Amino acid sequence: MGFGKGFGKTILIGDQFVLWGIPAILSAIPFETTCTVEKLSTGSGWILEDNRIEVPGYKKAKAEDSTASFSRMIEVLGLGTEKNPIKITVAGDLLAGSGVGASAAICVSFARACNEEFRLGLDILDINHVAWEGEFGYHGLPSGVDNTVSTYGGIIRYQIKDGIKQFDRISIDKPVEVVLGNSGVTANTAALKGFLEEQERTDGVLFNNRLDNIRNQVQSLGDSLSEGNFRETGRMMSENHKILIEMGLSHERLVYLCDLANSLGAYGSKVTGGGRGGYMLALTPGKELQDKVASAFEAEGVPTIRTTIGGSPTDNRESQILK
Repeated sequence: MGFGKGFGKTILIGDQFVLWGIPAILSAIPFETTCTVEKLSTGSGWILEDNRIEVPGYKKAKAEDSTASFSRMIEVLGLGTEKNPIKITVAGDLLAGSGVGASAAICVSFARACNEEFRLGLDILDINHVAWEGEFGYHGLPSGVDNTVSTYGGIIRYQIKDGIKQFDRISIDKPVEVVLGNSGVTANTAALKGFLEEQERTDGVLFNNRLDNIRNQVQSLGDSLSEGNFRETGRMMSENHKILIEMGLSHERLVYLCDLANSLGAYGSKVTGGGRGGYMLALTPGKELQDKVASAFEAEGVPTIRTTIGGSPTDNRESQILK
């Protein structure tokens, strides 16, 4: 039996625009999806047992995507499951829901479990590439941000430059507290690229001006984060969220949660992930502030994650060119 795991994640800024060459800054969070793969002695193909905790309705909504994802990874890995059937079991403490890298975590964990069970000899670059292939089932053309931070951990600045996927790490002195609040809306991230392409066609000047502003915000946020200036980091998150609202990438429920967090003292808040549903992220340094914001969310019945960003990466690479 092979075993693997992948981190969840949260996006601080830039995720939606990576395919337009804008960098994104994101962090793994210390919640994981786990996967076991075991060979079966009878039957053919593959079967899945999904024991993940979920936002109600998420797994059903993503069932077809999940099937497409596993099928693609099995083909890429050359497992030949028609003659070598397998059982896949997924679990872990990462809540399955839009905006926390649930699909990437399941892809990374599956790639690692297969590598162990079938002794494929994959290195970390290969694991990340297989997980990226799996993300096609969920996202259409995936940018690679989610699977990369799920594989490598830590905080990274991710960019596609001249067609080449790459990242460099951002280090902070110690993990900092954040709160993730779920809108209860499951977003269709596969439709995001077309949604943005339509805006680009409709008013290219406005679209490109917004991208220029976001590029500058990414630079400012990266600088302030690495300097430990969390007040400025939070301010930039909130400023970025204003642009995302203008572009229709937030949601009224997410806006409400961000406003509530900020009113309670959060340093800044914004939609995280592709948007239009899923989670929002509030920067809440210190346990006291984190508990204050999270408790207010929970009092309203909002699915809430208390977590941190900036934990230990899986290796000591400061930068990486990706497959």
